[in-house]
Amino acid sequence: MQPDLKDETTTASKERLRLWLRFLKASSTIEATLRENLRQEFATTLPRFDVMAALSRFEDGLKMSQLSDVLRVSNGNVTGIVDRLSKDGFLVRVPVPGDRRASLVRLTKRGQEEFQQQAMAHEAWVNDMLRDFSPEAAHDISQRLEQLESSLQKDRG
Repeated sequence: MQPDLKDETTTASKERLRLWLRFLKASSTIEATLRENLRQEFATTLPRFDVMAALSRFEDGLKMSQLSDVLRVSNGNVTGIVDRLSKDGFLVRVPVPGDRRASLVRLTKRGQEEFQQQAMAHEAWVNDMLRDFSPEAAHDISQRLEQLESSLQKDRG
């Protein structure tokens, strides 16, 4: 008797759907914990942290459109966050020579110091949440997820 290919396909499909739901649940749980920890420990939000993290990698700063691209969000989403971080003294806007409409956004010294504190706490929180994974298991899963992301990007286009 031959195996039923339809049953195998259905089983594979169901297992992949379960996998996706587990990814989503784990990701949502981690994100919710990080949001709450940032709120409690630093009186800040995850989007503010994300903007500061992006800018921490670009010492010379980024144009708003570049920052939006790095964060993969719209300019409108970033503008309000940048305005508030600037008002709080964590960011500065610097005019772009030769382009009156554009400005670069970069972390101030105070912003760099604040981000360093937040980043250290963020790393410790993630480390604690994923403590049941050995470094080798974490590396293997990370590589597999990178392969998945690469495959999905190829499929998109």
